[in-house]
Amino acid sequence: MEVRLSEQELVFEREIRDFLDARFTPDIRAAAARQAGVFAEGELALRWHRILYDQGWIAPTWPEEYGGTGWSPMQRYIFDRECGLAGTPSLPAMGLQMCGPAIIAYGTQAQKDFFLPRLLSGEHYWCQGFSEPGAGSDLASLGMRAVRDGDAYVVNGTKIWTTHAHHANWIFLLARTGGGGKPQAGITFLLAPLDTRGIVISPIISMSGEHEVNSVFFDDVRIPASNRLGEENDGWTIAKYLLQFERGGGMASGRLTASLGRLHEIARQEVGDLGRTLWEDPTFRIRIAKLETEILAVDWTERRTVTSQAAGSAVGDKMASILKLAVSEATQELSELLMEALGPVAWADQCNALGVGANADGIGPDYAIVPTASYLNARAATIFGGSSEIQRNILARTVLGL
Repeated sequence: MEVRLSEQELVFEREIRDFLDARFTPDIRAAAARQAGVFAEGELALRWHRILYDQGWIAPTWPEEYGGTGWSPMQRYIFDRECGLAGTPSLPAMGLQMCGPAIIAYGTQAQKDFFLPRLLSGEHYWCQGFSEPGAGSDLASLGMRAVRDGDAYVVNGTKIWTTHAHHANWIFLLARTGGGGKPQAGITFLLAPLDTRGIVISPIISMSGEHEVNSVFFDDVRIPASNRLGEENDGWTIAKYLLQFERGGGMASGRLTASLGRLHEIARQEVGDLGRTLWEDPTFRIRIAKLETEILAVDWTERRTVTSQAAGSAVGDKMASILKLAVSEATQELSELLMEALGPVAWADQCNALGVGANADGIGPDYAIVPTASYLNARAATIFGGSSEIQRNILARTVLGL
């Protein structure tokens, strides 16, 4: 693995930084800094999406013939890392990172021609309909039914924890169309506009006070058969392909490193009960050092992934699970240390000062506004996208052969 960037890559890195200096404006920067969720809120996400789209940089991982940038894996890594370090709005992954690649790989030409340009432009805002009240990490146990009726499927059931369904206008979902045999064998992948009659979206307010996820109810919803992706009963194959991009398709080291910098800042400034900062506490410093090592390991693992992609390898279940585990656990540890470093001000409810259009002043310094909500939000990091237990099972099977 090559450690140093080439001259050409250093020039590219400078290009990215110049772009961020020019287009990541102070108002967008301020709004992004008050986002506690996994993804930026809909209005902010769309604003940043359109800036990248106008630049031609909205889909770096897509093939060039479908609107991708043509960047090398290392260039994509540099772009993700620089955006993460700068703190740009984190764009929802459901459309560009997950549904788009699935349509490219499994869609008909008509589906590609219709959906891909609208994904790129931001006209279509997607959410993911996988989890159900009785089927989360054990996704194959899903119960939503889709019954073929002429040229459509009639769909009934409930999806839950549906991120940004209240912002989205399209949903990709898994539904059961067959029975008998392995449960994975009777699942079909469908695409539906959210304004279809019979779809009702109900908000779920998280313990951090945010409206990020939802329940989505389907009552005799008719989805045209032309909106089926792939063959009937072959949805599990597509879902496994898509989940590689959810679990290992993005580079997280830049954002983790930026958050680590904020931890250093807070730990050096906030004075505790004994009249000293936590930065002066050797035990706390050891915990920071351990976390720094874990984040460095994430960065190097991402670089190894980039190197293998440059050699023609896909991310694959194994590496996707390794990154999902490492990133989610580092995110939780980082959020815990930030809370400890803040001290008593971390107890304050800052919900009214968070998000786009917030009209309340925060309590304490600016850096104290987001960490509590981020800490609460991060409790789900080892659950969503496949729990840590599921990831370890995948690694036991693929690495150890158990």
